[in-house]
Amino acid sequence: MAEFKPFTIERPWGNFRQLTHNNPSTVKILFIKRGETFSLQYHNKRKEFWRVISGLPEITMGESMVNAKAGDEFEIPPKMNHRVRSTGGDTEILEISTGDFDENDIIRIEDKYGRV
Repeated sequence: MAEFKPFTIERPWGNFRQLTHNNPSTVKILFIKRGETFSLQYHNKRKEFWRVISGLPEITMGESMVNAKAGDEFEIPPKMNHRVRSTGGDTEILEISTGDFDENDIIRIEDKYGRV
């Protein structure tokens, strides 16, 4: 099966952005309070797509860190370390996970809240 890439289609009334196609997925809106961060983590069995809805988060993916803004998009493959830190006010991120979704498939590398 070919890898799906998000795309935008222009219409007279505006446009739409297609993020998945015929693919079972789990969709979330992540809300990260200003000044907070979630675990540096990875997943063995799922891929994640993130689109920043609001805020100015600091996104870590692998060894890279990006200061993101609304509209920025990220693809996180299985086994890639990742995290979000909300630096410029509260942050909201659309997350679409594909693959074998399980909340227990979170391998935490660092966690300021003491979780393992």
